[in-house]
Formats: sequence, structure tokens, C-alpha cells
Amino acid sequence: MESSEHGSSMSSPGVAIGGTLPPGITEEEAEEMQVELIKVEDEIQTLRQVLVAKERHAAELKRRLGISPLSEIKQNLTKGWHEVQCSNAYLTASSTLEDIGRSDAYKRTQETLSQAGQMTSAALSSMGSVIRNRFGEMRNSPSFKSFEDKVDNMKYKVMGRSNGESDHSPPSNNAPF
Repeated sequence: MESSEHGSSMSSPGVAIGGTLPPGITEEEAEEMQVELIKVEDEIQTLRQVLVAKERHAAELKRRLGISPLSEIKQNLTKGWHEVQCSNAYLTASSTLEDIGRSDAYKRTQETLSQAGQMTSAALSSMGSVIRNRFGEMRNSPSFKSFEDKVDNMKYKVMGRSNGESDHSPPSNNAPF
């Protein structure tokens, strides 16, 4: 019988360290529990082996059907997204957002923000034109022309020396720098 097969393993796991039994358990009950424990552990091991075999068989069937892990993930995500869309929380939130979108306050706010955006755009465009005109006026001013001539004159002097030319500058209407 099984007790003879597992006789040596029964005494050590069933009995606590030091050879004493837990309180309230007889030696007979401990032996019965030990036999039952061995049976349950054997069943667990058998179930693990069956599970591994079933997983291998399922993987082989999926391979033969052309089902890849990526397609499984995609299918799981699609199913999950569908479940989210059907959930009460999603439907409630979606309904609330639709109600907000149809409300007068939302429409007024949207119109106000649209008008503010248009006015801001027009103001920035106008400001850009003013700045561009001011720079044009400044560039044509006598002060800027004088400064520009001095920079050109200095450039000619520096470039002329580096090319081995003399220190002659081009004729200028303004006084030398």
C-alpha cells in the first residue's frame, strides 16, 4: 500500500522538529494527514505535468493555425477596448461630455475663445506690420546710413590689410571712423 511506499517520508514531514506532534493531533491523525498530503502533492505534480503538456499542445495548434503572439496581443487589446467602451463608466463619461458639448455655456465659451483668438491674431499681425515699418524707417534714417557706412569702411580696412592691400579705404561721404 502507499504507506509502505512512502513510509520513510511520512515520519519526518508529519512530525515537528524534535519528534513531537503539534498539540491536539494524535499520531494516527498525523499519519493520515501525512498520507493525504503525499497524495495531494502527487496530484499537484500530475496536474502540473498535464498543464505543461496542454500548453505545448495549444502552442502547437496556434502555430499551425498561424496565430502569433503579436496577433494574440492585438486581439486581447481589441477585446479589452471593446469592454471599456461598453463599461458603465465609459458610457456615463461619454454621455456627460456630449451633454457638455451641447450646453449653452460651452457654446458661449467656445465662441468667446474663438473671437479672442481672432483678435489676438489680428493684433499680432498689426504689431508685426508696425515693427516692420519702423525697421524700414530706421534703416533709411541718416543715423543708420552713417553707421552702415562706418561698418563698411571698417570692413574694407580689415579685409584690405588681410589681402596685402594698402590701408586705403573707399571714398566715403562721412568722416572716417
